[in-house]
Amino acid sequence: MSVKILAAALGLVLPAAIAEAAPAGLAVTGQGLITDAAGMTLYTFDNDAPGESNCYDGCAGSWPPAIAAAGATPDGDYSLVQRRDGALQWAFRGLPLYTWAGDANPGDRTGDGVGGVWHIAVE
Repeated sequence: MSVKILAAALGLVLPAAIAEAAPAGLAVTGQGLITDAAGMTLYTFDNDAPGESNCYDGCAGSWPPAIAAAGATPDGDYSLVQRRDGALQWAFRGLPLYTWAGDANPGDRTGDGVGGVWHIAVE
């Protein structure tokens, strides 16, 4: 009986233990939403290509890229995309990550679905 209880307990613990941790500067909420270190929701853009940002100028004013700190390194599904200005932007599964200027507080998610091309980044 105790072996069954132990196995059941391990079954509940192991999936959480193998869930990927976000690299420094990013976080994952209990619902699996990816945020920056300040808790602001991160988004992906349908017009980007894997490993390439297509959001510049006015777009980047409304959708600031999630710029990685100096010395940041890729980790698992999290990678870095070089922007035209040389800055490194966080990406998840190759897709660059952005915040939304319309989100005022940590946890806001008002950018989801904007223009039909912006989506909350989910791990």
